[in-house]
Amino acid sequence: MDTSTHIVMGIGLGGLATIDPAVATNPVMPGAVMVATLIGSQAPDFDTILKLRNNAVYIRNHRGLTHSIPAVIIWSFLISTIIALFVSDASWLTLLLWTFIAVFLHVFVDIFNAYGTQALRPFSNKWIALGIINIFDPFIFASHVVAIMLWWTALAPPGPVFFGLYSLLILYYCWRIKEKRNVVRNARSLHPDATHIFVSPSIRWNQWHLVIRTPQMLYVAESRHRNINFFERYQFVPIPETTIINAARKDPNLSAFLSFSPTYRWEVDESSEGMQEVRFYDLRYRSKGHYPFVAIVQMDENLEIVSSYTGWVFSEETLQKKLKVVT
Repeated sequence: MDTSTHIVMGIGLGGLATIDPAVATNPVMPGAVMVATLIGSQAPDFDTILKLRNNAVYIRNHRGLTHSIPAVIIWSFLISTIIALFVSDASWLTLLLWTFIAVFLHVFVDIFNAYGTQALRPFSNKWIALGIINIFDPFIFASHVVAIMLWWTALAPPGPVFFGLYSLLILYYCWRIKEKRNVVRNARSLHPDATHIFVSPSIRWNQWHLVIRTPQMLYVAESRHRNINFFERYQFVPIPETTIINAARKDPNLSAFLSFSPTYRWEVDESSEGMQEVRFYDLRYRSKGHYPFVAIVQMDENLEIVSSYTGWVFSEETLQKKLKVVT
């Protein structure tokens, strides 16, 4: 989820914690737990700092190690221990419990996005991306804001309010899971030979992005109000073992892109000056007729890499500017 949603979830967990007798009966605990849940709800995304290095490092590692099973445990122990050192009379075990809940919930809800996480590391490096909830879901965010306002205006006690909210959200997630299954079922009825159906939720409840892969073709489409509309189709051609492609795959930007993207199209262009250019487009993120998540590698006539880039760009002009900066 996005940062703002993780923040309101951290506040929500702090409010929910007031139903815990260990929190309610100790005057220092409500504030200490609130700090713990706020920090815990953000901790796995501290790897965002990797953007300061470059996009390739960020794409390859974001939501990876920091969202893994060991990281969830380490974050919980580290945050609760530091807070307990600064807050006298605070119960470390209670802080540990609620910090763990906050960190775990962060990783858990991220699994439901199209981006996903490597939550099963070190047992598996597979990206788990269920594609059910958009990275920013207005209902989840707004419902938290309403619950927080009810609490802060003293219209309702926090414990029951947030217990009711999270009960409602469990039902909401169940409904979204059912809706995605309907989308997949409709897509498969149109293409029973599909080997893969990639579904990405949009910010709208009734609109889903689709990529349908068959043994021969890739179909880019959307499901809107359970009706599937097709936009483009491309021949499905696995990445070939050619000299140009193999040279391009040595580039860190393209390597990071391929480690993350499960469905894409590629093209190779050779200019009259002997320059070679390899481009990959992630087909899941079609926006206004464009595919903004790309990887591009430019090489000279000796197949030496001259420039490369991976990330989000929404125009060719912007892409060329980024390539010039990298060069």
